[in-house]
Amino acid sequence: MFRRLLCPLDGSPLSTRALRRAVALAADSGAELVGFHAAPDYHPVAYEDLVARGVISPARFAAATDRKAARILAPVTRACAAAGVKCRVRHVVHDHPWQAIIAAARRERCDPIVMASHGRRGLAGLLLGSETSRVLTHSRIPVLVVR
Repeated sequence: MFRRLLCPLDGSPLSTRALRRAVALAADSGAELVGFHAAPDYHPVAYEDLVARGVISPARFAAATDRKAARILAPVTRACAAAGVKCRVRHVVHDHPWQAIIAAARRERCDPIVMASHGRRGLAGLLLGSETSRVLTHSRIPVLVVR
């Protein structure tokens, strides 16, 4: 049925639920699972005289981003090992997670994307946006949304 699934994670309980569904789907299909996390990019302040002392350096930001991604993606390897599913984990730094998710699915040659939706509607959805709805709008491969 599927050969490779992409499961983007943000560390939320909902993304953990999506991971469980993705692992079960991968196990049923004999597919490989790619766990994925997109972290925000580092944005230095343009006006040095306005930067407070102790602001994080690019190197410290990169190290902190790597630690956070490792913490978010660790459950992927544990869940896949328990289910006998082959897996890989990837993380990138990108300001637009939905674009990074679609690019990763293309690069990894994934069949579907399995991801969570926080279900924000109304003003909250408008202000905060929805990475899931953007992926749904722009993806050329199937997207399974878990709520």
